[in-house]
Amino acid sequence: DPKKAILFFQEDVPQHSELAWLLNCITMMGRLKRMTTWKSKISIQADGEMNEVDDLNLNMGLFTYPVLQAADVLLYRTTHVPVGEDQRQHLELARELAQKMNRVMKTDFFPEPVAIINPAKRVLALKGDPPKKMSKSAPDPRSRILITDSTKEIHNKLRAAFTDSIDPESVQWDHVPTLDELSPGVANLYTILSCCTNEDPADLISMYHQKRYGHLKSAVAEAVEEKLAPIRAEFERLTKPENEGWLREVAAHGRERAREIADRNLAQIKSHLGLQQL
Repeated sequence: DPKKAILFFQEDVPQHSELAWLLNCITMMGRLKRMTTWKSKISIQADGEMNEVDDLNLNMGLFTYPVLQAADVLLYRTTHVPVGEDQRQHLELARELAQKMNRVMKTDFFPEPVAIINPAKRVLALKGDPPKKMSKSAPDPRSRILITDSTKEIHNKLRAAFTDSIDPESVQWDHVPTLDELSPGVANLYTILSCCTNEDPADLISMYHQKRYGHLKSAVAEAVEEKLAPIRAEFERLTKPENEGWLREVAAHGRERAREIADRNLAQIKSHLGLQQL
């Protein structure tokens, strides 16, 4: 709801990059080299092996990107941030920089943002062995589900989702397995189903663990479709040509509201740092 949430493009508020520069000045290179985004990029450069490789061809934008993310949070003196498990490290950096800036400025201007973690801490890709996190940048489009996917696309992707070679109907179970006891691909399906239905994973496992994976995949596909259908319908409505003017108005209004807050806060930060305008 644009009346409740401020919607804007980051590039329209230059104060983000200005605060990022100030934060860069108190961020140690050793700290950034330990960030997962940087280490994973180096790992890709080394063909997946976590060996030491030449990082001369990696760009500074990637290296300092976590600082820009911290600026995005701290510029608005944010107190709570909804993040996935993979982003927790980035928020920890934002908390550290808030503490450092407060010490430098001798104030408590920046609150230390708290992470709000979704119960599904980490949704994995539907393809790959072992599977990595679901990502829109993954090379295989079948590994992810998009809010714009049709019903048929959702069912096809989940039908082809990676599981394991076990036939659940032929296994003599002496107990109902926990989520941790299942293979990553199968556990991922239960995680997705749980998120869409708000049911406990243990109850879902009890229902499906003795059935072939096709039953589980069908249930997941139906649950995902039910969850995404109204979102997809609203997206399609908003992106119709007749709504372009309204979207531009929302972006323009959000830009002005965001700039007002960002400009006021950045002015106070500069004042605390002794960076007064002449």
